[in-house]
Amino acid sequence: MESIGQFVPLILIFVIMYFLLIRPQQKKMKDHQAMVGALRRGDQVVTQGGLIGKVSKVKDDNEVEVELAEGVKVRVVKSTIAQVVSKTEPAAES
Repeated sequence: MESIGQFVPLILIFVIMYFLLIRPQQKKMKDHQAMVGALRRGDQVVTQGGLIGKVSKVKDDNEVEVELAEGVKVRVVKSTIAQVVSKTEPAAES
């Protein structure tokens, strides 16, 4: 019985760490994946490197083409998109 009492503080510390550290990080990661998955042509984005540009083409599952200036296009890995500054509206269905 006394040996179980010694493990209670360790279990309590793990539970507190889960709710304060692990769970919020998982939620943040899920939100980022949803944001990246919803990228469309015309969205203005900021990369983790601080570059601001407009998505000109969504190439495949993990890559987009971003136009930084008139005629300057770079390929960017989707996971390095830090934030979407402005979203374009989806095209209206006819």
